[in-house]
Amino acid sequence: MKYSFFTALLVLALFAGTSMAQSIFIPLNVRKAYERQTRTYDGTPGSNYWQNHAEYTIRAKIFPDTRTLQGHETIVYFNESPDTLHQLILRLYQDLYKKGNLRDWPISTADLTDGVSIDFLRIDQDTLRMAASGKGMRRYGTNLFLYPKRPVPPKGRVTLELKWQLVLPHKSNIRMGTYDTTSFFVGLWYPQMAVYDDIDGWDRLDYSGIQEFYNDFSDYDVRITVPRNFVVWATGLLQNPREVLRPEILKRFRRAQHTSEVVHIVTPEDSARVTQADEWNTWHFKALHVPDFAFATSDHYLWDAATIDVGNSPAHSVFISAAFKKEAENFRHAVEIARKSILYYSEEMPGVPYPYPAMSVFNGAGGMEYPMMVNEGSPKAWSGMVHVTSHEIAHTYFPFMMGINERKYAWMDEGWAMMLPFDLQHRLAPEYDPIARTVQRYLRVAGSEYDVPMRVLTSVYGADTRDSYRNEAYNRSGIAYYLLEQMVGKKTFVKMMREYIRRWQGKHPLPYDFFFTANNFLKEDLSWFWNTWFSGFGYPDLKLEKAQMKDGKLLLKVVKKGLLPLPVKVTIVYSDSSRETLERSMRVWSKGKETIELVAKPEKPVQQIKLGDAHIPDADNQDNTLRF
Repeated sequence: MKYSFFTALLVLALFAGTSMAQSIFIPLNVRKAYERQTRTYDGTPGSNYWQNHAEYTIRAKIFPDTRTLQGHETIVYFNESPDTLHQLILRLYQDLYKKGNLRDWPISTADLTDGVSIDFLRIDQDTLRMAASGKGMRRYGTNLFLYPKRPVPPKGRVTLELKWQLVLPHKSNIRMGTYDTTSFFVGLWYPQMAVYDDIDGWDRLDYSGIQEFYNDFSDYDVRITVPRNFVVWATGLLQNPREVLRPEILKRFRRAQHTSEVVHIVTPEDSARVTQADEWNTWHFKALHVPDFAFATSDHYLWDAATIDVGNSPAHSVFISAAFKKEAENFRHAVEIARKSILYYSEEMPGVPYPYPAMSVFNGAGGMEYPMMVNEGSPKAWSGMVHVTSHEIAHTYFPFMMGINERKYAWMDEGWAMMLPFDLQHRLAPEYDPIARTVQRYLRVAGSEYDVPMRVLTSVYGADTRDSYRNEAYNRSGIAYYLLEQMVGKKTFVKMMREYIRRWQGKHPLPYDFFFTANNFLKEDLSWFWNTWFSGFGYPDLKLEKAQMKDGKLLLKVVKKGLLPLPVKVTIVYSDSSRETLERSMRVWSKGKETIELVAKPEKPVQQIKLGDAHIPDADNQDNTLRF
């Protein structure tokens, strides 16, 4: 009887999970993963889940005068899949600048090249003849397809060795590049193994500028050689500070490793007295279990740093650096913003300790994240500095801690990077309302032809649909997550996020893994929410249709004109300017209602009634106010 009882419970749980899954459209290629039990309908990794990984050993040398980077690389790739790999795919990101290749943005002709130059390539003991395409290899777009003589069996490994070089762009700096004659941020730079997963097999998508990360978790041992007085900041921890820094700079560096107070490691007065006197210095970094590696270098940037402890049992140290031009005034606060961001994410939202030992904020251009690295411009407004720094550091969690495929589902990480720091950004810049800003940006596109469901793959968006990309990846998704938090409550939401991260940290979650985790944790089928905000065409629009007094009661009628559900917030303004607020959860629309009625008992004359506020998106707010 005991065995039968627990068996029945298990069957019941499986049935409930499958039943919830039936109410959400799951594409056939994704559904197969659940059938193979690499994933489950309750949102957890399945008993057959697997993912591959690699070990990278890289030696790189930068020649600033010509912007040339020369590299030597060894990759040991581990096949943890149940499949025999007859093909390998290497990504050559900087072929984005190759003449004739597809790009999402126009670039300067000065940055056009012949692509990444591969001088040598060996697979195990087999050396390939390097040509545009030939026996054993094919080069197309930004991918290099390799066909090893000996396929890689399940649980097998293969070793690749390459020598290559490329020219860093200096006019069209897409996510990385040259910021003055001796300052560079180098990302998307080394030949990298594409991901082989349980959904699509090999990720064959090209890099055309918009797409960002989808990488396996790997180990990196990287040595970067630069001329005298160039400092290098990179993913991971510096292994040889004594070999590259002058004694007085080393002393400050060591002090910054043991204090939460900001230490000015390199100041304007240090000028050309930063590194050892050798003509070339090699900076050695190591990073373990990270999805990518980036670095930056300059011979005249200032360098601030401090160290903080995060987590409780056990706590670990995070070494925070800021590298910036002396004229970038707001960057003098970059370490402090980064410190507060890391503590906020670790202790409050999502309340999971920052997972890495370092974070460097580099004063380049735009805003771009890499593991333990941020590349951003010089925002003049304080709110801009707070926003971009906290946003890029939020990416530590998505897609770096959680190995999101943002080539397909950019909203799974950009939307979180918008929503997670909402409270922090307002706290650090009280004049700034990031929620209202995101709502307004979403409403510029909401309901238009460019407002496509988030379930439409990011890789479908091209140069002419950047409104769609920006809207779905950042704004619509950020607001959807925020509305979910408002509906379930902040405490419950944080617990749900911790559970999602616990299940999928260091793995590759799909949208459905998040949906099913939320359903499972909340013990509630939220398909009505996932199917509208994430999978459906439509826009949010409520109308205050009726307000009338009857028997001393104020009767209100709210109509859902749009297809996307919203929370209901009605503000009654009395003649003496006092206010009363009536609120209903977004759940009022979960059963398909088109209207709801609210009742108030005003004790003084009513002046007007308003529906909604700046934090609730409404595509047409012209019908949201009634006057008495």
